Amino acid sequence: MFNELEQAAFANHLGAQRRLAPLTLQAYLRDVTQLSQWLQQHGLTSWEQLESTQLRAFLADGTQRGLSPRTLRRMLAAVRAWLRFLETEGHLASNVAELIRGPRVHRHLPKTLDPDEAAALLDSRPTENSPPLLVRDRAMAELFYASGLRLAELAGLDLSHMDATERICHVVHGKGAKERLVPYGSKAAEALARYWPLRAIWARPGETAVFVSIRGYRLGRRAIEQRLAALGERQGLLHRLHPHKLRHACASHLVQSGADLRSVQELLGHSQLATTEIYTHLDFQHLAATYDQAHPRSRRRSRS
Repeated sequence: MFNELEQAAFANHLGAQRRLAPLTLQAYLRDVTQLSQWLQQHGLTSWEQLESTQLRAFLADGTQRGLSPRTLRRMLAAVRAWLRFLETEGHLASNVAELIRGPRVHRHLPKTLDPDEAAALLDSRPTENSPPLLVRDRAMAELFYASGLRLAELAGLDLSHMDATERICHVVHGKGAKERLVPYGSKAAEALARYWPLRAIWARPGETAVFVSIRGYRLGRRAIEQRLAALGERQGLLHRLHPHKLRHACASHLVQSGADLRSVQELLGHSQLATTEIYTHLDFQHLAATYDQAHPRSRRRSRS
């Protein structure tokens, strides 16, 4: 049912029109292929024969095989996209997948830094005697925390993406090649100002990356992760410092300070507000913890 010509046409649609990331595109093709094989095993020979009950049975079969709710939701999204494509092309009268709700996914709250940990990590400035790498690593940490950039976004920053006068990064993200302007504050600007002279010494001719190694090449994602982990250990953090913790800290601290959720969504580059709303749960956790510590009649206070 899902032949090579259809796969090629759908892949072109997902890449050119939907602008999906390569890994997501491959997953969608794999999901539709699995559904096609499942339907053929159950006697169907065309997509026009597909009904919502059969699609529900396919998802239920996935549950029995141990697939996670998140995987099943992706599979349903892939099928919706495929049937919508057939509908748009005039090969299908209706999209039965639109009638089906995906399984609920339990959302884990992201691990982040509290404001005191962020201050302990970033407040002590490098001195003239500090190792040069520390100056660079502090600049990376400050920019992560100030802007909420993803790891891939910071690793991909070029000099042409930085506007030091306006304190703005021009960011292009791989998920659909979305572009956005991301501001950063005075502390990050100061940290970058201390780093620029070192970069001028280290960078090889023609290197465009903002953050480079002492050998002069762009720092990769793995190297950035390792350097931030080392910075966290140096500053006495009790848990491993990861770039995503700084991104989550940026967002959650903005929400705790009363920032508009839509503005935080735009800053982080989330396509859906529901993704950003998880930081309101972190904000509630912060409020609940403060209540437990401060209110004399808190029922959750431990009793001796």
